[in-house]
Amino acid sequence: MVAPRLDELPGAVRTRVVALAAEVLPDVPALPPALRRVAAFAPARRARLGATAIVEGLGEDAVRERVATQVQSRRSARIAALESGGLDDPAEAAALDWLVRPEGWEERCRVEIAEVADREAPSPEQERAREERWRARAEQAEQALREARAAHRQQVDELKAEVATLRRRVGELRREARDGAEQEAAAAMAALQEEIATATADRARAEARAGAAAAEAADLRARLETAERDGGAEAGARRAARAARAEREEASVRARLLLDTVLEAASGLRRELALPSVAGTPAARVEAALEAEDAASSAVGGATAGRVAVTASLLERYLTMPRSRLIVDGYNVSKAAWPASSLEVQRQRLLTALAPLVARTGAETTVVFDAAEAGSRPPVHPPRGLRVVFSPRGVIADEVVGRLAEAEPAGRVVLVVSDDGEVADRAARAAARPVGARALLDLLAR
Repeated sequence: MVAPRLDELPGAVRTRVVALAAEVLPDVPALPPALRRVAAFAPARRARLGATAIVEGLGEDAVRERVATQVQSRRSARIAALESGGLDDPAEAAALDWLVRPEGWEERCRVEIAEVADREAPSPEQERAREERWRARAEQAEQALREARAAHRQQVDELKAEVATLRRRVGELRREARDGAEQEAAAAMAALQEEIATATADRARAEARAGAAAAEAADLRARLETAERDGGAEAGARRAARAARAEREEASVRARLLLDTVLEAASGLRRELALPSVAGTPAARVEAALEAEDAASSAVGGATAGRVAVTASLLERYLTMPRSRLIVDGYNVSKAAWPASSLEVQRQRLLTALAPLVARTGAETTVVFDAAEAGSRPPVHPPRGLRVVFSPRGVIADEVVGRLAEAEPAGRVVLVVSDDGEVADRAARAAARPVGARALLDLLAR
């Protein structure tokens, strides 16, 4: 006899086989991966959750034999009763015979399976009772469906009535809102007209107050003119005092600037020459001071005797001195360098050429352009470190250059670049050093 497959057994026998295998599964060696995962389940969950894997695994004879060995070791008494015919449960007997397969199991298993099948087969009365039960359930379901449909139709009718009510209510609300908006607009218009009337009255009062203020201002101006005529001498004294104070402040600024220049020059000279600490006797220092004064007197006399032309190299040395000041007559220099270009191009080229020189030397630099006859000032964006000045309307650039040179304190290194003889003479009188345009252009061309 060929052993039936597990899925060919009746449901009761198959369920019992699965339960027996699930009970011993953790102790079975060399299980397939699927059964190893089922073996890790809790005992109550193995047969319920792992039934499919157990049925597939028992389809292999090797796995079934290892499972049968564990079942036989645990249920030896039940197997002995099975062999002696002492088991009264045909489903358990068939499951043990199929799984363990002791001697003579084929015939016993066939008989037990047939008995289980007979027990599972329903009788005609049971079939009729089952049909009655299903028929009753179908009638109940149909009745419930009819009731549900009736309830649904009733609910739909109620919802339709509610929607109609809501639509009527929405129409009423819209009419009320429209009427309310019209009333609010009328009220707002009345309030606006009232505000306009109030503003008109306020404007009239303000104009009256402005007229009174203008009359009062005219009266005050008349009084002020009278007071000025009466106190002319006192006002003149005050102006003179202010002028004297301004002159003292300007002299103080010049002195402080000259002092800073001298201190920085001395400090730079000490660093450059790496002078040692002062040594010697007081008499030696007095003698050195006398010699220095004699040399300074000689230098001053020589400077006043004649004007020394400043070359490009000498100009660069002057500009690198501490707190040096450079004043450039802009168009005088640019026309000497680029006479064929427009004034705008000349300005831009001159400022662009001066930027590296100013950045390298650190000299305080101002470029003055003539705008005496210009109605407006062109926009200029000078590079960092450069200041650009346009002469006021009706004032030539030579006058502005002269004022800038005269504003500097005597003793500071001030260089005025221009080929104009009057500008050079005025710069020399202000203790500044006149420089020709060619010297500056040669220095810029390096």
